[in-house]
Amino acid sequence: MRTKVYFAADVHLGLRSGDPAEREARFVAFLKGIPRDAQAIYLLGDIWDFWYEYRDVVPREGARVVAELISLMDAGVKVVFFSGNHDIWCYSFFEELGMTVCRQPLMTELGGKSFCLAHGDRLGGGRPMYRFMLGAFHNRFFQRCFSTLHPWIAYRLGTGWSGGSRKQHTGYKFRGPDEPLYKFAAEQSAQMHIDYCIFGHFHDSVDLTLPTGARFIILKDWISGGTPHALFDTASGSLEIKP
Repeated sequence: MRTKVYFAADVHLGLRSGDPAEREARFVAFLKGIPRDAQAIYLLGDIWDFWYEYRDVVPREGARVVAELISLMDAGVKVVFFSGNHDIWCYSFFEELGMTVCRQPLMTELGGKSFCLAHGDRLGGGRPMYRFMLGAFHNRFFQRCFSTLHPWIAYRLGTGWSGGSRKQHTGYKFRGPDEPLYKFAAEQSAQMHIDYCIFGHFHDSVDLTLPTGARFIILKDWISGGTPHALFDTASGSLEIKP
């Protein structure tokens, strides 16, 4: 019986910080360790530090990760991918492989428990300039313009932007109830019965209880080591946070 459901976020494959090869190997080992009779794994965004699909070209970064995800799907494990703010530009490749690609937020039920799942950026608001920038990134006209660039140029621009963004936002600590994401989750859980709200994006480990009693979780990133993820057992209804 398939009872195990995994959640992970913010691996940032390809980020030139620390040891990128070690981080990829660590994530591949984690995927290899997922039982082939697991029910699903939810990838909550920024698995890649920069991802852009051309019609006939996809990134080579993290090829072994893609291979392991295919292996999981071949074994019957459902793979659900959320695009984050660093891997926005996924169009059809993942779906053609068999993954389910979701836009945030996703409300779903697992083992009789209700979940609100998302990467977490922009939910509940955000800085106007940041929202404008991501709006441009999602704009089809700007995406088509970007796709006219040769991949050699496009990837150097993309990885350069991503690396600069990471240097500006190191050591962030989640501010708790003052965060727009916390307010969003509290509002959603008040409007509908939610047991678990699970997000990424903030690169911090957070496990709080909302006023409604729902559990509010932010998964730690993979940049600083470990295998941070959440594991839910649909048989027992319990959820554990793993370092």
